[in-house]
Amino acid sequence: MLYPNDIEEKLGFDKIRTLVKGKCASTLGTSVADQMRFTSNYDLIVKLLEQTNEFQRILISGDSFPTSNFIDVTDLLKKSATEGAFLSELELLDISKSLETVIKCIHFLKLNKETYPNLSLLSANIEVDAAIVSAIAEKIDLDGRVKDNATKALQDIRHSLRNRYNQVRKSMQSIYKKAVEDGLVPSGSSITVRDGRMVIPVLAEYKKRISGFIHDESSTGGTIYMEPTSILEGNNEIRELEYAEKREVIKILIQLTNTIRLNLPDLKEGYSFLGKIDFIRAKARFSKDIEGIKPQINKNPLVQWKNATHPLLKLALEKEGRAIVPLSIQLQAEERIIVISGPNAGGKSVSLKTVGLIQYMLQCGLLVPLDQGSEAGIFDNIFIDIGDEQSLENDLSTYSSHLKSMKFFIEQSNNKSLCLIDEFGTGTDPQFGGPIAEAILKELHTKKTFGVITTHYSNIKSFTERTAGLVNGAMRFDMNKLEPMFQLDVGKPGSSFSLEVARKTGLPKDLLDYAKAVIGDKNIDVDDLLMKLERQKQLVKERDEKLREREHEVKRLEHDYKSLLEKLELNKKDIISKAKEEASRLLKDTNREIEKTIRHIKANSAHKAETKKARERLQNLKDKVEEPKVVVKPLRVNRSDKPLAPGDLVKLTDQDVTATILAIKGKDAEVQIGLLKSKVKLDRLVRISKGQDKTIQKEKARSTHGLNMTDKLVNFNTTLDLRGKRAEEVMGELDRFLDDAILFGLDEVRILHGKGNGVLREVVRNHAKSQSFVSSAQDEHIDRGGAGITVINLK
Repeated sequence: MLYPNDIEEKLGFDKIRTLVKGKCASTLGTSVADQMRFTSNYDLIVKLLEQTNEFQRILISGDSFPTSNFIDVTDLLKKSATEGAFLSELELLDISKSLETVIKCIHFLKLNKETYPNLSLLSANIEVDAAIVSAIAEKIDLDGRVKDNATKALQDIRHSLRNRYNQVRKSMQSIYKKAVEDGLVPSGSSITVRDGRMVIPVLAEYKKRISGFIHDESSTGGTIYMEPTSILEGNNEIRELEYAEKREVIKILIQLTNTIRLNLPDLKEGYSFLGKIDFIRAKARFSKDIEGIKPQINKNPLVQWKNATHPLLKLALEKEGRAIVPLSIQLQAEERIIVISGPNAGGKSVSLKTVGLIQYMLQCGLLVPLDQGSEAGIFDNIFIDIGDEQSLENDLSTYSSHLKSMKFFIEQSNNKSLCLIDEFGTGTDPQFGGPIAEAILKELHTKKTFGVITTHYSNIKSFTERTAGLVNGAMRFDMNKLEPMFQLDVGKPGSSFSLEVARKTGLPKDLLDYAKAVIGDKNIDVDDLLMKLERQKQLVKERDEKLREREHEVKRLEHDYKSLLEKLELNKKDIISKAKEEASRLLKDTNREIEKTIRHIKANSAHKAETKKARERLQNLKDKVEEPKVVVKPLRVNRSDKPLAPGDLVKLTDQDVTATILAIKGKDAEVQIGLLKSKVKLDRLVRISKGQDKTIQKEKARSTHGLNMTDKLVNFNTTLDLRGKRAEEVMGELDRFLDDAILFGLDEVRILHGKGNGVLREVVRNHAKSQSFVSSAQDEHIDRGGAGITVINLK
């Protein structure tokens, strides 16, 4: 049940209907939109919402659903129902195009039955014979003209008509040419047609010089239009052929119309389906404009909405480039009625109308502008009392009308009713209006009615505060700017801020003081308390906003720090890579210079003067590549009987290199040296403190790598000679050699152990292959030592 009769106009639903109709492609859809009605049938509401929701998904997905030729041919179907009647070529063409759209829609929904099940049900029992479309297409072309080959008789008639017409026109042109030469026709004239017969214009004074029949004359009488006697028979034949053509065309149109008449019941169903599809498509398009969704639907009365927006207000503000303030509201068994108070023009009435309009739209099958996670119930009744009349002259009649509405609410409302009352209790003496309103509210509460009520009366706020099932709500007010904020706060009453607004408008202070005295201290104190609460809430909100800003700044700084750290890590890897490349280049240059020097000394039989020159060149090379030496104080390391363990900071005894122990296996330790992991003998490691580690790092920062890398690299030999040594002696030396090779970034080294009985070779290769950074250990080329030398390739 709905109240009053003009509820749609009062809520603004008539404008919603108009907007939906504007989205329809034809009057087929607008006719269905006119039939859109409020319902409390849960299953029907869910079905209508699902249909619209599915079509909204079609629009979003971009699927090729038919969108053209939604033509309303209802009147044409009525015309074809009469025996002997026939449709014109263009009318039949409209039926053909629209029927083709019906067929395409049905085909689309059948192909996507699982994706759009509710829409597919609409076409389940629709049967439209595609042969009708084929029959019309076979007889009528796309310009709406019966084709020449529609029948053999029509083809022959039109062939004869064209031939006879050409013959007559040829004769006519000959006569006309002669008349022009003789000066019998007006200047600039041409052959024309009168009453379906070809004629030539002749000056009136020369009409007797041409034998023929006069068919017409100009408005001035100066020109007559004559049909020469010689072409009279030809024109008669053309006229007879045109009549024959018309009879044959009508015969064809009657046949096609009869085909439609025989299928009228199916066609009516098909066009009813097309109208529904057009309407549902329009609802989906409108839903996109207002960002409508299908909330969770509950069979019981319920309002649990997140960020609801008034659709009409939303569209209006968007045109002005302004954003709407959303409304979050709950009406449920524990809190069925919300009483909203607050300043005038603060949004109380908008909140009430938002609830009414959205609930009405929902129960008409329209998607509604809520956030996901909202839940909506179904009401049997929606009753509204919105007093739009504001004039003093109508106060009495307005209040009488208001009481009449309240009487209806009390008599008809129940626990499935939604009552919306704006400006509750106004229109009469507040001394009596307030108590009467309170009594009405008490009765509605007793009937367990749901509702939204707006008021300024303090007694209504107080009654709501102390009554279970009722809840106060306040429209927020900016105490600094003295402006409404259009935000609803649930749980406390609001002040009307009458004195504050009056003060802002500039009323004299003595007037305001007098008003305060009349109002009384008690009422003033209550209003002051509400204002203080509002002010405190605003302060808390401002602090929360500042806290959020700080949290955002902390997150930004954290992000910047991580980004900087990543860049530093990348730069670190790049620096190490470049250092390795530079060291490799220096090594190659040094080896090349040494080899050159050796060849030079050999070539000169180690002559003293030449040897001196060679040493000078080597010294120049050393000065060129060597960094200035830094005097490093000997580092005092920690000596402790406590065994080394994973996680200890250590220093290599023969190098100024620090590392962290990752794991210990027997006499070996896996250590992390910068980005490099390596295996080192335990007897080469000494535990150090964090302070000692920092000291070494500082010294390394002042030199190229913390040790004279250039000197070490220049003097490093890529071949380790172990000949004549026992197996147990070579392990430590081999580990140190491989560690240095890894440190210098070498790819390949050689171990000279000789052939002998092969024991030393096996020890070297087995130990090398056990290292994770060794990829292979194999014989040198036969020409360069073969099995007497092991070539070790490093990863």
